[in-house]
Amino acid sequence: MPDGLSDRALDRLADALGRSGDRRGERFELHPLSRGTFTRTFRLALDSDVFFVKLASGDSTDAISAEADGLARLAEVGAVSVPAVRALVDLHGVEIDGSDSTLLVLQWLDLDRLDDRASAALGERLAALHRKATSTRHGLDRDNWIGATPQANAPTSDWTTFLFEHRLGAMIDRLAGAGIEFGPGTTPRLRAAWTAEFSGYDPEPSLLHGDLWGGNAGQRPDGAPVIFDPAVHHGDRECDLAMASLFGGFGRAFFDAYAATWPLEPGWKLRREYYQLYHVLNHALLFGGGYMADARQRIARLVGGPD
Repeated sequence: MPDGLSDRALDRLADALGRSGDRRGERFELHPLSRGTFTRTFRLALDSDVFFVKLASGDSTDAISAEADGLARLAEVGAVSVPAVRALVDLHGVEIDGSDSTLLVLQWLDLDRLDDRASAALGERLAALHRKATSTRHGLDRDNWIGATPQANAPTSDWTTFLFEHRLGAMIDRLAGAGIEFGPGTTPRLRAAWTAEFSGYDPEPSLLHGDLWGGNAGQRPDGAPVIFDPAVHHGDRECDLAMASLFGGFGRAFFDAYAATWPLEPGWKLRREYYQLYHVLNHALLFGGGYMADARQRIARLVGGPD
């Protein structure tokens, strides 16, 4: 079979979908789509049904399990549309690329880029998600991943503590472990600058998509917006908007519709700088280059030091 999927792996995939009888027939067609650093993706056709299949091996199997969990949590709320999880297939004992693997099987969706109408609808639905799905603590009852980086979600009642211990501080420590330093006391200096502005800021923990950039959203042929590839946790709702404005892909209609549905609190523009820094630091860890320079400049602006 293509791209190294053995007959044993395909048998388990067919069993998980309740379609073992189609496994050997012409109706079971698996076509590779892409191969990345951590996952491979496929289009699976079973007679008139089509699925999107994602394969992860080794340490990346936890990331795919976390993705399935995040999609299920978002789907349960019902405020935003996500691809339905059809199966999570444990291939323990079936080695692919020299290690055990997992298959995530999702509903196949034909998607296009968001137009203004779909962007506005997504803004309204995201606000509904944030308002409807709340918690008493920030974080989640499990850790997950932000892209290819592990993300700790230890539940915390105080937002400032969560932001600087489990987000900014954790990412700065991870970069330091990779030999990349931003100067002594970077995390305490950032926290002091934040506290000077937002000592009383206490947002209600909303369920967040967590990685809402333009590549993780689209619209169906009927114009309905869809989001996917989440890194869910509970936190300040402004975090999703900060990520959405960082790398583009969301037009003004999206932000205007969100604000009209649920206006942001004063100070959101400055808070956005801190929330975007987390993602820039992650990109610096994963890709280096210009993201590293961007991170240094952002930190300097926030703490008032030199670039």
